[in-house]
Amino acid sequence: MASSLALPWQRQLADRLVLLWPLKAFGTMGFMVLFFWGYFTVLHNPLVPPTVMPAIWLDHWIGFTPSALPFYVSLWVYVSLAPALIGGLRALLDFGLWIGAMCLFALAIFWIFPTSTPPFDIDWAAYPEFAFLKGLDASGNAFPSLHVASAVFTAVWLHRLFARMDAPKALAGLSALHCALIVWSTIATRQHVVWDAVGGAVVGLAFAWLSLRRSRGAC
Repeated sequence: MASSLALPWQRQLADRLVLLWPLKAFGTMGFMVLFFWGYFTVLHNPLVPPTVMPAIWLDHWIGFTPSALPFYVSLWVYVSLAPALIGGLRALLDFGLWIGAMCLFALAIFWIFPTSTPPFDIDWAAYPEFAFLKGLDASGNAFPSLHVASAVFTAVWLHRLFARMDAPKALAGLSALHCALIVWSTIATRQHVVWDAVGGAVVGLAFAWLSLRRSRGAC
């Protein structure tokens, strides 16, 4: 995509969206299928009984917020944006390899050192919109939050991609805001506690930095 840098950012964005779109679309779907298979395999087969993560004052200050659920679910759209906007096969493969490595790293922690969220005093029957989520994801695989790690990893890549397109800084700002809302939602939905989110943010930043250093700006 180097030759397209003189084009308006809107044209560059459109070109990137159509470039390799079958590979991006089916590759992203295939990656998610494999990820969920590994995630739930580890969730239901921990090496040892899970340790309950402690809640701190910040968890109680944030509080349970049912309206945070859409932001929590929106992660699966958000993480699809970065590969959709990547402008070359090499960078796309780098992205896939590094986010895959991050997921494997987290899954290894979940299996060797399993953790769970504490039992919050919430009547989940009063919130039927959470029934599917709670029944599917349970309370395990807590630390580090892979939800947060994936959001932060994606936000860093999107920041680089928007800069490469010379897009308005507002786009990077909106992306960062969306990432922050996803991080907040992991706590506000009681899927995670603050320590899980902190651990996820550290993992996401570390793997994003390593991946972009490896790609040498070619994305």
